[in-house]
Amino acid sequence: MTDTAPLTILWFRRDLRLSDHAALTAAAARGPVLPVFILDPIFESLGAAAKLRLLLSLRALSQDLEARGMRLVLRRGAALPVLQELVAESGAEAVYWSRAYDALSVARDTEVKTALKEAGLQAQSFTGALLFEPWSVETGQGGPYRVYTPFWKAVRHRDVAACLEVPELSGPAAWPVSDDLEAWTLGAQMRCGFEVVAGQVQAGEADAQAKLACFLDTRVDAYKAKRDFLNAAATSELSDALSYGEISPAQMWHGGQRRMRDGAAGAEHFLKEIVWREFAWHLLWHYPQMDRENWREDWGQFHWHENASDPFFVAWCQGRTGVDVVDAAMRELYVTGKMHNRARMIVASYLTKHLRMHWRLGLEWFEDCLVDWDPASNAMGWQWVAGCGPDAAPYFRIFNPDTQAEKFDADGVYRRYWLDPNADGAQAFMQAIPRSWLPVFETPVQAPIVALKAGRDAALKAYEDFKSQ
Repeated sequence: MTDTAPLTILWFRRDLRLSDHAALTAAAARGPVLPVFILDPIFESLGAAAKLRLLLSLRALSQDLEARGMRLVLRRGAALPVLQELVAESGAEAVYWSRAYDALSVARDTEVKTALKEAGLQAQSFTGALLFEPWSVETGQGGPYRVYTPFWKAVRHRDVAACLEVPELSGPAAWPVSDDLEAWTLGAQMRCGFEVVAGQVQAGEADAQAKLACFLDTRVDAYKAKRDFLNAAATSELSDALSYGEISPAQMWHGGQRRMRDGAAGAEHFLKEIVWREFAWHLLWHYPQMDRENWREDWGQFHWHENASDPFFVAWCQGRTGVDVVDAAMRELYVTGKMHNRARMIVASYLTKHLRMHWRLGLEWFEDCLVDWDPASNAMGWQWVAGCGPDAAPYFRIFNPDTQAEKFDADGVYRRYWLDPNADGAQAFMQAIPRSWLPVFETPVQAPIVALKAGRDAALKAYEDFKSQ
């Protein structure tokens, strides 16, 4: 590569990997690359656990780049002025990035692209976060899909481009000054929970690839049969890596396709789960209010309780409802930053139906506590359970937590791990929680804050009242 080759800024966002990275590959093909991550207002607004996870991912990406003689330049501030400063400092002639699909990111990227092009620079976005661009999948009538099964049938046989290898990389002749990652204190909001949650996370592209290989080699056969069991090691455990782009959906898709051709029983179901995420982003792109407003407008008339200080909501957040499987799941969330998918449905149903709290309160709590927070999947999941979302479960389908526990935690191992004071999970929870919570745990919960039958009856009555309006 000659010294006169044009320099390209590669603007990393939620694509913190080097392989199967179309924007990075295109940038490297032009010449030297200046890798940049900007802590802009969108990233500043992340929840506490999501920021911790971002910190760990940026550490890993920095190490991967350094191993190739490169650096990750870190800057803090609004994206456009930061990029303009970097262009002026480095002499870069182009800025490349991977496309985003939520409304705030789209608005930011549109502003950046317009301004940079007006200044005479190349500004280009590339695919990479999804298998299928949201505007490329349409019904026969030309509109977006609103139901998952037809969406799955429409895309399951589509070609997905082969994954890209890590390109040969060279950097600029002079590196711009970078912020100190640790000085950003991205884990500060976690307070005493930082070390607990960080200890549960394995970050970085190499770890994500290892997890995918392990899942495809040892777990995928039983994935469909065992994935709902709360104490079974049956899932890929890649949700946080996928959320931060340490692995691409195409890498997961091609791996699942290979195992399906091998005859692995659970491989197709794994592919369906990848497409469920695609469906969520398809919907959020076409209906950008989905993460804030009821999908079904008439549900604005439903009587939700919306006070975040409500003692019932606080008890749910703290894992003190008196319903064992709900409390175990909420404690798993606080310690690991994740929650088993079956448990997510159980706790969401309990909150929105037995307690009749607004799904948005649950969404916001998850947004703060999840290391694998994904705006599209989180929004669609909450609205699906609450009954007001696209392709949703009917509101009158109310999970009985005790029945769910008997079916998916029959031996009680999951519940004991998080609730038995002598168990490792329960002890980790007490280490992770805010000190202000400690006094309420001095008195054990003697009974459910809302009895299951009474809560169910009240939910059904509220639904009947809603329908009669």
